[in-house]
Amino acid sequence: MLKLRFSEYEYECGTDEAGRGCLAGPVTAAAILLPEDFNLDLLNDSKQLSEKVRERLKPLIEEKAISFSVTHLEPKIIDEINILNASIRAMQESIIKLNPNPLYIIVDGNRFKPVNNIPFSTIVKGDSKYMSIAAASVLAKTYRDEYMNTIHEEYPMYNWKQNKGYPTIEHREAIRKYGTTKYHRMSFRLLPEQLKLDL
Repeated sequence: MLKLRFSEYEYECGTDEAGRGCLAGPVTAAAILLPEDFNLDLLNDSKQLSEKVRERLKPLIEEKAISFSVTHLEPKIIDEINILNASIRAMQESIIKLNPNPLYIIVDGNRFKPVNNIPFSTIVKGDSKYMSIAAASVLAKTYRDEYMNTIHEEYPMYNWKQNKGYPTIEHREAIRKYGTTKYHRMSFRLLPEQLKLDL
C-alpha cells in the first residue's frame, strides 16, 4: 500500500524523473503536491504499470493534484553537466514551479541537492512507497513518452515511438546505420563497441 505522507508538513511534494538510461531525448522530471484526501486505486510505480494504465492515470492525477509541474532537460544540458546532475536539476526546476511552494520534498532515489532551503528526504524505491512520488513518476514517464512520440515523427528510422530512446538493439542498429541526431546524448555510449563515433 502506498502511503500519502512521509513528513508532518501539509505541503509535501513528491518528485521523480524518467529517461535517465536513454541514449536519446530529454531527461524528464515531475513534481506534485497532493491533497489530504488523495486516493487512486491503480496508482503505483510507473515502471510497474502498463502504458495504457499510465495514460488513464495521468488526467486523474492532474485533476486531483493541488499543483504539479513537469520539466524536460535537453541532451545538450545532459552532455554538459552529466545525467545525474541533469536529473536532479530537472527535479529542482519542477519543484520551483509548484504553487504553493512545498514545505517538504520527498525524492525517489538516493541523490538530491537542496533547492530553496526546503528540507528533503531521498527515498530508495520511493515510487513504490509514497503516492506523491508514484504520481510524479507517472507524469514524468507519460510526458516524456509524449515528447518521444513527437520527435519520432521527425526521425522515424530510430523508432522512438516504440523504444522511447532506450538502448534497444534496434535503436543501436539505427544509430550505426544513420548516425546520430540532435536528440542523441553524445556523452553516452551510443554503440557497445564505440570508442569514437565518426560525426
